[in-house]
Amino acid sequence: MLPRASRLRSSADFRATTRQGVRVGRPTLVVHARLLSHSPPAAESTRVGFVVSKAVGNAVTRNQVKRRLRHLVAPMIPSFPQDVHMVIRALPAAALEPERVADDLAGAVSSCLKRLGTPQPGAGSPA
Repeated sequence: MLPRASRLRSSADFRATTRQGVRVGRPTLVVHARLLSHSPPAAESTRVGFVVSKAVGNAVTRNQVKRRLRHLVAPMIPSFPQDVHMVIRALPAAALEPERVADDLAGAVSSCLKRLGTPQPGAGSPA
């Protein structure tokens, strides 16, 4: 489960991230990411939101896809840089090919962070 502080909840934040951020698509999902330009005194934590439309399936299927995505993203969040907002939009293939979702998510998140110019999750500092 994602902690409350890590959830993207505001529709304005969803809109800004999808319109102003970078986008990386994979067969099962699309990841939008935006680096916040302001630097408040207390750095804002990374926030992640999910979009699973009716095109993915009925309510049961959509909730399964959403739970799977939350489960996959939760352990990744501590390795993300601060001040990043991310929206993960599931495509219909996410319900049809659930075994691909983990690889697609990892690849898309890595590509988004690279395009934003931030350090990659899991990448150690050069020695």
